[in-house]
Amino acid sequence: MPGSPFDAILIPGGGVREGGALPSWVRSRLDLACEIHQGERIIALSAGTPHRPPPLDEGFPIFESTAAARYLISKGVPAARILVEASSYDTIGNAYFARAIHTDPAGLRNLAVVTSRFHMARARRAFEWIFGLPPLEVPYRLTFFETVDEGLDRNALTARVEKEQAALAALDPVIASIQDLRSLHDWLFQRHSAYATGGTRRTLNAALRESY
Repeated sequence: MPGSPFDAILIPGGGVREGGALPSWVRSRLDLACEIHQGERIIALSAGTPHRPPPLDEGFPIFESTAAARYLISKGVPAARILVEASSYDTIGNAYFARAIHTDPAGLRNLAVVTSRFHMARARRAFEWIFGLPPLEVPYRLTFFETVDEGLDRNALTARVEKEQAALAALDPVIASIQDLRSLHDWLFQRHSAYATGGTRRTLNAALRESY
């Protein structure tokens, strides 16, 4: 978009509640995206999470990205400037499907990524990895924007930070073993529990589950 430093702003999902209500930490991400926005595309990411069932609207699931898009529209972002991604269920999926569905086909290469402080380290690691995998006709350039961790009580925030640290450590050997998009596709749909056929869900304690 002429005059904008970015081709698109990407917002990882962070949860959705009954009726499509968004947790305050998700609203903070979207509010910051609105502040940054200068007419480029805003891409709302995520179908949901494997850690809690989606809320329903007359029997149909409310996707996190759809609820986020409605919020952005309520803040004055034109619907024509918003894209949704409703295939992912975690941070790796956020990055993979954003690239596969939107940024590669549309030629969007200079990207802003907006997420919460508690999520930033893992998001940065996953997005830089996935958006750096070949084949790359033109390199991606990523800029990260962090929002404060509001809306979670101390127990929930502590539990989430601990989980983020463990997940970040577990990501390193995966990154080391995958060198291109084809290998990532194979791993994602054969080994990742959120996407592989027959994948299983993990039960979280109440405090941690509240952060999704």
